[in-house]
This record gives sequence, structure tokens and C-alpha cells, in this order.
Amino acid sequence: MNFQVTVLKILVSYPDGFALMADLKRDMAILATSGRDWAERTKRLAARVPALDIFSQGLVERLNGGWRITEKGRGVLEFLEARPAEMPVESAVLAAEPSASATPASPLLVARRSGRSQRLQRRRAARERARAKAC
Repeated sequence: MNFQVTVLKILVSYPDGFALMADLKRDMAILATSGRDWAERTKRLAARVPALDIFSQGLVERLNGGWRITEKGRGVLEFLEARPAEMPVESAVLAAEPSASATPASPLLVARRSGRSQRLQRRRAARERARAKAC
């Protein structure tokens, strides 16, 4: 499993791209134990940008006991997830700094991503309500 890609994927699923360290650790543990598919997928995505460093490249910032994905981080994640036919061939350096001329994702991919994102947000909201009730 690639840590850098996993952090980007987790953060992008949270509202405003911010997650507390406890939430990151929990989500990371779930994904780490979810099987080979996740590990292979993150390795494949990371291979598209071999020099990926989420902090030194400004893709993730540390804030108030948690981490938040930046707009640049969202752009790199979109580049990583884009199918090769959708994106022009770029060097690893350019991949870390996506250009504005990148081809947008197809409507089907956007709909699929937003559906997953909405499900994750609903799950998080339900967990927060359950935590609030427990207190």
C-alpha cells in the first residue's frame, strides 16, 4: 500500500478535505486490512508519479491536529486517477504540478466519484451523530 496516495484518497473523501489524525489513522487501518486490491491500486497510482511527496510538494497541509488536502493535491489526485487516454503523457515533475490544460474527467467518472464521495460523507455524518449521542 502506498502511504502518500492513500492519504490523498482519504482526505479528498472528507468535507473540506480536512481530517483529524484519529480519523486518518482509523481509515488508514481499514484500507490497509481491506485486501490486495487496495494495495495494488495505490501502488499502480503511485507509479504514475514516482517522486510524490505530499508535504514537500504542498499537496497536504498540517492544521489543528489534522491534515487537509490542498487544491494542488486534488489536482495531482485527479491526474493519478485519470485513465491514460484521458490525460496527455507528462513527466513526473509535471504530474506533481498539474497544468490547467489537463483534460477534464468524463461525466460518467465524475458521477461515479461524486456518488462515492456522498456515501462517505453520509457515513461520516452518521458516525458523528452516534458519537454526539454517546456523550
